[in-house]
Amino acid sequence: MKRFTSSLLSGISTLFFASLLTVSLHAADKPSAFAELKAAKGQNVSGRLEFTETPGAVHITGEVKHLSPGQHGIHVHQKADLSAPDLASAGGHFNPTKEQHGAPGAEHHHLGDFGNITADQNGTANVDLSISGLSLSGPNSIVGHSIIIHGGTDDLKSQPAGNSGPRVAGGVIESANSVSP
Repeated sequence: MKRFTSSLLSGISTLFFASLLTVSLHAADKPSAFAELKAAKGQNVSGRLEFTETPGAVHITGEVKHLSPGQHGIHVHQKADLSAPDLASAGGHFNPTKEQHGAPGAEHHHLGDFGNITADQNGTANVDLSISGLSLSGPNSIVGHSIIIHGGTDDLKSQPAGNSGPRVAGGVIESANSVSP
């Protein structure tokens, strides 16, 4: 009986660890990325955003701190260059499909148009967005580009960028599958 119990426990242990390994390997196969936000000159904005590829979309989660309360435009920009004090070196919106600026999900919009995030009275925005048409690899990949947070609300219609004010923070979107954050 003792030998049977020991064998049974050993078998259960093996199955448990094998299932954990399978779940871990499956999670590692799912493309993911991240961006550490840095403030533009004269700003104090900070945060971290995480990007996970889902079927036909990218899911973005994270937290942005030290914003003014209210809505702030959020976009993926063409370049991963954040060297200019005002972050203008990031270029314009990511727009591989050559569309007009618009709301995410609208028939016509830049793939980099993410709409707005809302900062609470303490200046914190909890980000939870899912943007269709993007990926973390291939022609619509946002990896190697930048994400920019603006000082004002994106009106979702003005050309070319939604009239969302100055760039207050930005981060380079880096693959989490090849780089440890």
